Amino acid sequence: MGKPIQELVDQLPTGGLTISMLKALDFVAPGEWQNTVGFVNTIKTVTGEDDEELIQQIGERAIYLYNDSSQGYQTAMWLYQTVDGTDKVLGAAALANKVGESIPLLGFLNSVTPKPDKAQTIDLSLKVVAELVAFCQINGIPGDSIGDFVGALGEYSGESLMRLVALVCIDGLIPLGPDFINKALSLLNQTSPQELEQNTTFKGIQDAIPGGNAASKLNFIGESFDSVKGWMNGLVTSNNLTPQNVVSHLQSFMEVSDDKLDYLAAFLDVSTNYYEHTGTQTLARRLIERAVAEI
Repeated sequence: MGKPIQELVDQLPTGGLTISMLKALDFVAPGEWQNTVGFVNTIKTVTGEDDEELIQQIGERAIYLYNDSSQGYQTAMWLYQTVDGTDKVLGAAALANKVGESIPLLGFLNSVTPKPDKAQTIDLSLKVVAELVAFCQINGIPGDSIGDFVGALGEYSGESLMRLVALVCIDGLIPLGPDFINKALSLLNQTSPQELEQNTTFKGIQDAIPGGNAASKLNFIGESFDSVKGWMNGLVTSNNLTPQNVVSHLQSFMEVSDDKLDYLAAFLDVSTNYYEHTGTQTLARRLIERAVAEI
């Protein structure tokens, strides 16, 4: 049990690098994501209510649901946080204060090391698995329900859709290139259970991944990624997404050249936490919607 849900939502930042990045990606899903922060404000936004007494009741019920360990909400939050918890080695806070100015990244890029493609692929596919398992936890269905998850992807909206847009752009296209889906599937097929076990993100979330050992967990990861390739490919083709046009939108708040994409990917990895940020927002929305339905 980490921080209470109301505290997590109250502490969401209103600005900074993560927010700038998500706003820059709005061109993929225009108007889908607003950076709603603050627990009471989120209740008002989700419900349209302004009756203080009712807002209080909804909030209390949402907190109760989150704290109920027989529900999967805390596990979902832990997944969103853990999968984003790569070591934030750069002065992300210092950078966050520069928002509003254009951040020249070339100096910072020297202090990050691009991941090898295979490590990047494992991280990308683990984020997909974290999304799938968190979805199952939030909806109270078995954690290996790949079909239910894929069926629901078409209904994704708001912060949930924005999270997957960022996943495709920031963890797929920029580091792995325009053919990132096939490349990732190919690299996953070449990954051994031993390599998977050495991955930091995997070590963090392996207990939540279905499967009795690393080999069966690796199979599940591959199956999960394969199941979303159609949805991801649809997002890429319908929006004509390329590494270059994603970067051109990121250039609204940072200066970076096209020949530094692997460094840019590493920089964004260590200095943003879009998964945790939008995951917290998704969880708050689901809790509030359920609280309203139950009151």
